[in-house]
Amino acid sequence: MRPLASLTALAALTALATLTACGADPAADSATGGSGAAEGGTVTVRIPDPGNAGVLARGKQDGSLDEALAAVGAKVAWTGSAGPFAPAAQAMNADQLDFATGSITSGITSLAQNPGFAFFTATDPDPVGEGILVREGSDIASVKDLVGRKVAVNKGGTGEYLLLKALAKEGIPADEVERVYLRPDQTAAVFNAGQVDAWAVWSTYAVAEIGSGKARFLADGAAIGSDNYSLNAVRSDFVKEHPAIVEALYRYLHDNSAKERRDPAAYLNVFTDAGPTAVTGKAKDVQIEFTRKGGTVDPIGPEDIERFRTVARFYADQKVTPGTVDIAAHLLDVESLS
Repeated sequence: MRPLASLTALAALTALATLTACGADPAADSATGGSGAAEGGTVTVRIPDPGNAGVLARGKQDGSLDEALAAVGAKVAWTGSAGPFAPAAQAMNADQLDFATGSITSGITSLAQNPGFAFFTATDPDPVGEGILVREGSDIASVKDLVGRKVAVNKGGTGEYLLLKALAKEGIPADEVERVYLRPDQTAAVFNAGQVDAWAVWSTYAVAEIGSGKARFLADGAAIGSDNYSLNAVRSDFVKEHPAIVEALYRYLHDNSAKERRDPAAYLNVFTDAGPTAVTGKAKDVQIEFTRKGGTVDPIGPEDIERFRTVARFYADQKVTPGTVDIAAHLLDVESLS
């Protein structure tokens, strides 16, 4: 990706729009003094707890994130837990969260409301870790076989996008496939019980299903032609007040996402290698392979913006949003913030 700095038409993007976030715990505000609260001159950044895997989990475990933020006068307050972007966006809007990660698809639906956040990084669409799952042994052999079937999706997010995109690519009217709207964390049991025929989903949930040997991708992100970027968002007021902290957070995510791609195993089972949060067996192998083929956290470039706009137009055409969301109005040039 190429940075935005060379785009004079987008120079105004450094003046913020608005932001939203996920999974926040309101009690955390009282514990940390609220957003950007300074304790002895230190600014608190509220970030969803990363769980047991990934760059932020490693940074929490080894202290490297604390060190990076301390250099710009900040510290982390781990607030709630990471999850779908829509509730995170609501938490940012309610001043309960300062930072969150989500997809461009869920980001667009959140921006269609009253956003209090902006996006400051992008990771290229996942070519192998997202797609449409079917159970092993299913008679569904192609996207065309989904006609007349039930497919589980998360409304307005990655799942609904992947299904609609796959159908559009094959020239299949969207209403010829029944969308079953479910929360991703509630879908596995429904899918494995055969109550839906397929599940459009991303790697967070696909790894366990594929790793169990009970499911496979009918079509992955590359086959679908997905433009489903992963984005990092920051609350608008926070970045206005603390641009150097946001830039430091970007640098940390960029550098360490490159390390994670080179050595994915080092970023799995960060706190524990047992229990429900651990990735083991075949699922671990699947996750390592997905991460190796994934992208890194980068600045948002002009070619990315065009693809964002394509998704926004697609969502409007599919009636997921009431109109085309102006995604460019909610983007930041992270390398020029401070």
